[in-house]
Amino acid sequence: MAQPWHVVDSIETDEGLLDLRQRGEKDFLITIDSRVLMNSSANMSEIVLSELACTGLKEIKQPRVLVGGLGMGFTLKAALDHLPLDAEVVVAELNPIMVTWCRGPIAQLTCGAVDDPRVRVVISDVAKVISEAAKQGKEQRFDAIILDLYEGPYEGDQGRGDYLYGKKALALSRAALKPGGVFAVWAEDPDQAFEKRLQAAGFSVNRQRPGRGGRRHVVYIAHKSGKI
Repeated sequence: MAQPWHVVDSIETDEGLLDLRQRGEKDFLITIDSRVLMNSSANMSEIVLSELACTGLKEIKQPRVLVGGLGMGFTLKAALDHLPLDAEVVVAELNPIMVTWCRGPIAQLTCGAVDDPRVRVVISDVAKVISEAAKQGKEQRFDAIILDLYEGPYEGDQGRGDYLYGKKALALSRAALKPGGVFAVWAEDPDQAFEKRLQAAGFSVNRQRPGRGGRRHVVYIAHKSGKI
């Protein structure tokens, strides 16, 4: 018989109760309003997202990477595993409780990745961090922007995802990247409208679905084209 889940910690949010749940020693869930957001035993797509985004940065001097969404830290850990020791990784996370959990109850899952000396966590909307980097120019631009948010791109230009995945948002992301920079996005399902917007914004697009069988999420790896 499977062990029952128990709540380790919880906090009220605008979207409902955010819970960290545990079963056994290393099995964790993060839920919001009883809907599962993250599962410690199902993280292949998040890891592949960072691997593909950062593998090409190993030989770059002092690469700068922005990770949108801390989650359980798997995306961050995979990025660190594929970056040199002089890298800087900025993590934009809206909810400070996620940082607390990654430094506490679930630190074991990523060997304390959030406290790696290359990491700087900012409690902020990643869209704001991208916008600031785009406006400040050269010194603040990133070699890679990785968006691992539990609600990815949406069909069409309008809706809740427009501020991150719409035409204007993609133009800002492109401006926030260095030449040849990588824009990596996690999504639940393929979105052809999003792919067309990426191409229109000046990105080459590579779509992958890691894993075999079952529920397979989508990883978009888009490269900034041109010199500007």
